[in-house]
Amino acid sequence: MHIHILGICGTFMGGLAVLAKEAGHKVTGCDANVYPPMSTQLEAQGIELITGFGPEQTELNPDLYVIGNVVSRGNPLIEEILNRSLPYVSGPQWIGEHILRDKWVLAVAGTHGKTTTSAMLAWILEDAGYSPGFLIGGVPMNFGISARLQGAAPSDFFVIEADEYDTAFFDKRSKFVHYHAKTAVLNNLEYDHADIFPDIGAIETQFHHLVRTVPGVGRIVVNGDEASLGRVMKRGCWSEKETFGASAGVNWTIVEHPGGASFDVLFNGDVVGAVNWSLTGKHNRSNAMAAIAAARNVGVTPAQAAESLSRFESVKRRMEVRGVVNNITVYDDFAHHPTAIATTVGGLRQKLGAAGGAGGRILAVLEPRSNTMKLGAMKDALPGSLKDADLVFGFGSQQALGWSLADALHPLGKIAHSFDQLDYLVGAVVDAAQPGDHILVMSNGGFGGVHQKLLDALA
Repeated sequence: MHIHILGICGTFMGGLAVLAKEAGHKVTGCDANVYPPMSTQLEAQGIELITGFGPEQTELNPDLYVIGNVVSRGNPLIEEILNRSLPYVSGPQWIGEHILRDKWVLAVAGTHGKTTTSAMLAWILEDAGYSPGFLIGGVPMNFGISARLQGAAPSDFFVIEADEYDTAFFDKRSKFVHYHAKTAVLNNLEYDHADIFPDIGAIETQFHHLVRTVPGVGRIVVNGDEASLGRVMKRGCWSEKETFGASAGVNWTIVEHPGGASFDVLFNGDVVGAVNWSLTGKHNRSNAMAAIAAARNVGVTPAQAAESLSRFESVKRRMEVRGVVNNITVYDDFAHHPTAIATTVGGLRQKLGAAGGAGGRILAVLEPRSNTMKLGAMKDALPGSLKDADLVFGFGSQQALGWSLADALHPLGKIAHSFDQLDYLVGAVVDAAQPGDHILVMSNGGFGGVHQKLLDALA
């Protein structure tokens, strides 16, 4: 089959292209901006890329057009496809029908931690010899790729990051309803994606749609600390259920070792494994519990899963060290929702020790560029999310955001600074930085290559 992918350079659609190519299909694609690294990865796979959405692309005569959710009505190629009644389908539906149909699908959903938990779960299965396929919204360092059909041997298992964002311009259900998970992880649920969801209740409804697709012989692994997920489950559950967290009565809990990084994993009160790693933060321990519980559903013992996580190398853009200059460390992190920002900064603070201590200062460099942030839905939560930082440098103009970043950060007082020109921001951060400091860059985009600009300027 020849498929032509619209919006191919997005993380999800690019991963779909790789899977389709591995499955033996001819793949071409287009996007508004075709540029590295995704363009380089796809071209290395022999996938022809076209810049723009010109209607003349119908002359390729593919068997099917696969549509990404970045594409909307008014797009010239979409209009041509519709006017000529050419066959099309959404990306999630295509994956569900052509890649996942005969697989035991392990789907990881949640406002936060989807990518890291999916990467943990894929690594646990890989280390246990299951050779899983996966599609993850980041690059797990244990694999070096974000998607593959299977490992060194044929596999019945597939791990997928299950996004609640809508499917396509013609299908406003969340992507994850198309995956038909047999094992589903519900990591957490907060209000997000203000561009498509009016309130948290609307997101809870979509999560319950996911619950409704899990078969009776399947299992749902739920964060028992989340009231929102409790409301979701009260709407009905027809599958086995296991819970994790710190609340009374949950199945999976942890006991931290002295120092806080390593911990024992308990199932129904009994120690079943121990994780010894260098990852920090409560969120990573929670992600680990979810991954261990999900892996147990397909036969991996908790002890083996915990031991595998001791060799887990995290994910690119999750507290990834981009470089060290003059004893100043520059990190890259994908955090963009206030809860994720607070968790990331707080995790680093826990690792370094108290503010102003020997561990060094945290200089938080933030670009609030997600659709939710641009709508201003979360701006009032920004100061609280950055309370563990020693200095804060925000980037974004009022024209781009629609609101004043300086005003939003004002409650932080003199430690906060905002900029609308990248070079000025870089200069201010470099002027403030001292040996021993940790510059934590947070954005869900490229941030104008600020990481390398900082490293170059520091040098």
